[in-house]
Amino acid sequence: MSSENDQNDDRNTDVSQAGLSERRAQLSRKLDDQRVADEKAARKSESNSAGYAQAMKLSSEFIAGVLVGAGIGWVADQWLGTTPFGLIIFLLLGFAAGVLNVLRSAGVVEQPQVGLRRDKNAPDDGSD
Repeated sequence: MSSENDQNDDRNTDVSQAGLSERRAQLSRKLDDQRVADEKAARKSESNSAGYAQAMKLSSEFIAGVLVGAGIGWVADQWLGTTPFGLIIFLLLGFAAGVLNVLRSAGVVEQPQVGLRRDKNAPDDGSD
């Protein structure tokens, strides 16, 4: 009789092990699906914030150029007594500088070279 109970216990254990394995596999699939959905949401959030940051950078560069030009023009007018011509000229120059800065930041126009080569006769191998 005890051997018959042992066989029943083994069968019950096998059935419960199979049920546990199946439930664990289902849970694993659900967790993988949730992980994929979370990664997609994180990527979308990062791209939105990166676009907002880029827009803020570009707009601030443009506004800074215009304000600096207007400030220099106003100071030049006060110092030279040429009211409103200095302001108008430097405001337009500031506008052009702001547009150029935006184009450089956006990657449309190349950045100017940082410095001149010390020795113009040296071969251009990339080393200084």
